[in-house]
Amino acid sequence: MGNKRRFKAVIDGQSYTIVGNKSTAHMQAVTELMNQQLAQLQKLAPSMTKQEAATLLAFNAISDQLDKAAELDRLQKTQTPTDN
Repeated sequence: MGNKRRFKAVIDGQSYTIVGNKSTAHMQAVTELMNQQLAQLQKLAPSMTKQEAATLLAFNAISDQLDKAAELDRLQKTQTPTDN
């Protein structure tokens, strides 16, 4: 399963301990990006609650994940020789 690491992150002012097998640099990059995106959402919609911003951020992340999976699938299909 790989080496599990504990990573302490502060996301939108809240402290979290995240356990995973990603590098510290990866976890820091994710934390920074989350904080940037949450700040941008709060700037664009100041009346949005923290819960609403977190939900929208999660929705956007899953949407991006689906887009990337579809693109990867498309690329794999174009590189796979067809049986004729």
